[in-house]
Amino acid sequence: MKGALPVLASRFTVVVMPAYQAEQTLRRTVDELPRDQVDHLLLVDDASRDGTVAVALALGLDVRTHPRNRGYGANQKTCYREAIHLGATAVVLLHPDCQYDPAAVPNLLEPINDGRADITFGSRFADGADPRTGGMPYYRYLGNRFTTWVQNHLLGTHFTEMHSGMRAYTRAALERLNFTEFSDDFVFDTQMLVRAHALGLRIIEVPIPTRYSSDSSSISIPRSLRYVGQSIWECWCYRASAHG
Repeated sequence: MKGALPVLASRFTVVVMPAYQAEQTLRRTVDELPRDQVDHLLLVDDASRDGTVAVALALGLDVRTHPRNRGYGANQKTCYREAIHLGATAVVLLHPDCQYDPAAVPNLLEPINDGRADITFGSRFADGADPRTGGMPYYRYLGNRFTTWVQNHLLGTHFTEMHSGMRAYTRAALERLNFTEFSDDFVFDTQMLVRAHALGLRIIEVPIPTRYSSDSSSISIPRSLRYVGQSIWECWCYRASAHG
């Protein structure tokens, strides 16, 4: 199959958590994670001003820290680079704010472990689900629906969601994506997905529940609008390049 990457015989699964101000939710995230499904937990703290690092160390996590705040994309770069250095064959991205259900991690890993996917990501809209029942604000629901529709049109894809922060990658996929070239900001996620699609990697959506609470992290509306604009631009550039 075009774009398919090799599956390594020996598995070593690393869950990476890009953290910022996660002191209040980190313990719950770790407690709800099926530990028998993963081999290593790595947290990268992006210069939090609270006790995130202290909690992570008390929980026995492997911790890396940024001396200054570098941004969400930069945090992921450190997560993936360090996971690869640890020998990971599969890497799961899990936010430590508990917005994405840690219990869904095995579902993301299943298509990868079975050799059916190079990348998986959790969709809050898959199988006709309505994330508003899980607390997603209405303006975010509308924004997600609209931008996903635009991006699907530009890319020629049919994803139910393109803004999920819960993802899993094979080591080979991460190495091929050359993720260090991408933005240090939130558009990093879109750049990863666009390049994966351009390379013909096998991407599978996995249904996940929506869990919004007062502890869930959220970016401001101006930053959200900037992210939306940048994401659409990335897809437009892909379409322009693909059509010459």
